[in-house]
Amino acid sequence: MTDRITLWCPTPGRLDPDLDLTLEPGALHLWRIDTGDGGADLDTGWTRLSDAQRARVESRRHRSHRARYIRALAGLNRILAAYLDRPPRQIQIQRGPTGKPYLDGADNWLSFSFSHSGDLALVGLSTGPDAALGVDCEWIRPRENLLTIARRLFEPATVAALETAPESERLERFHVTWTALEADVKCDGRGLFRQRPPGTAAPEIAHVIPAPGYIAAVARARLPPLVEWRLLEFRD
Repeated sequence: MTDRITLWCPTPGRLDPDLDLTLEPGALHLWRIDTGDGGADLDTGWTRLSDAQRARVESRRHRSHRARYIRALAGLNRILAAYLDRPPRQIQIQRGPTGKPYLDGADNWLSFSFSHSGDLALVGLSTGPDAALGVDCEWIRPRENLLTIARRLFEPATVAALETAPESERLERFHVTWTALEADVKCDGRGLFRQRPPGTAAPEIAHVIPAPGYIAAVARARLPPLVEWRLLEFRD
């Protein structure tokens, strides 16, 4: 485990007119969304999705997966709308060649990254120079092919450490490394199986435990100290 891990201690607040959403250059806001049965109303969430998002929801086979995805996307739209000061359905999210989502035109001052797993979704927000960021959240659950995945994607030294780690620690160590890798590739949008472009520096990466049984990583060229992150709880 890295020493750059903190427990989730959200600042009070919900999306209402009294919440100060000032995002200074270099600052980091990280929102947690409950996508499980205790989350937002599905019918209301559906009204906040764009046509493209609705199509992606409907492509999911399982009802429970669709429900979680509706809550995750509706929460994302509500959060972005609060910072951009417009209705959620008017948020226009574009996608780069490898699928990295971004805001274009007059909204491109706001960088964001989005991740969801299990009953949880996270939205990271940043602005200013080097604002591009990557966020990955994972529900820590058993994986039958854990070492196979590691041997394909992780550095040899990391694989060796996993192979020799006690069974009781291996799953958590895997997810710490996995979320760091996902956040890294989301930060520059290069995709999971592409090498970092020559001459570019790796981003800084830090971890947060957003809920029991989960681990998340945030990557950005330069990260503020963890104590300066603003961690917020989305409540609709």
